[in-house]
Amino acid sequence: MFRIGTKLVPVPELPEVELARKVLEGALDRTIRSVDDNDEWVCRPHPPGEIATALAGGKLTVAHRQGKTMWCETTRRGGKPGPHLGIHLGMGGRIVVTDTEGERIGGGPERPDRSPRKAEWDRFTVNFTDGGQLRLFDKRRLGRVRLEPDLDALGPDAEMISRDEFRTRVGRGHAAVKARLLDQSVLAGVGNLLADETLWQASLSPAAPADELGGARLDRLYDSLEQSLKAAVANGGVHTGEVIPFRRAEATCPRCGAPMVHGTVGGRSTWWCSQEQG
Repeated sequence: MFRIGTKLVPVPELPEVELARKVLEGALDRTIRSVDDNDEWVCRPHPPGEIATALAGGKLTVAHRQGKTMWCETTRRGGKPGPHLGIHLGMGGRIVVTDTEGERIGGGPERPDRSPRKAEWDRFTVNFTDGGQLRLFDKRRLGRVRLEPDLDALGPDAEMISRDEFRTRVGRGHAAVKARLLDQSVLAGVGNLLADETLWQASLSPAAPADELGGARLDRLYDSLEQSLKAAVANGGVHTGEVIPFRRAEATCPRCGAPMVHGTVGGRSTWWCSQEQG
């Protein structure tokens, strides 16, 4: 999470991006009339008009996700394959898709906001010939849209990785297991909150050296990750995890009642149960 004033805002991790990808499916197979790609920061390195020229007259056809990275396959005018369109949510961006009447498709009800919606917060907009839109809504301007996103540095998706590959990749090296979970080249999609939730579910110390865990504990970690991901996607995001509300001073473990402990592991703020994860 990051803080705005006194409010903690969840940073998109795999579950949030998967929910956004499902919203993005509402924009598929609709003919693109025009594209507003004039935000040179969000659309870097593309100059204004480059993404628009590549997409206008075509369609978004398939929405993909690997870890926290999301992209669409496209077709050009006439049905020939087009470029991939990558959309990154940044820290607080979200996907909004509307129908021909301007009503939102998917994603649940609009979240309340103290300020009225401002047009400049729509950093990237695809206008469809049916009157609907796809928008990247991002107050903080930390999202990213680009053609042909580079996926080469990403490890296998945390939701799709097999048990054997998880053992091999996460259990290699002497780094803390939390650091291995957070390394996107090892495993794509796990962020700080999901790592803490998964390690708590597995009753494992976040600082335990990965290569000392052994097969049984790695299997338990794999099962906990699978369980945590399914619950987070079903419940609306990683912030709904069982231990997440207890990542604070003077809190106690919701499972055993022991004090929660705070420290830094792998360069990241970390919370764990003093008794079960000590």
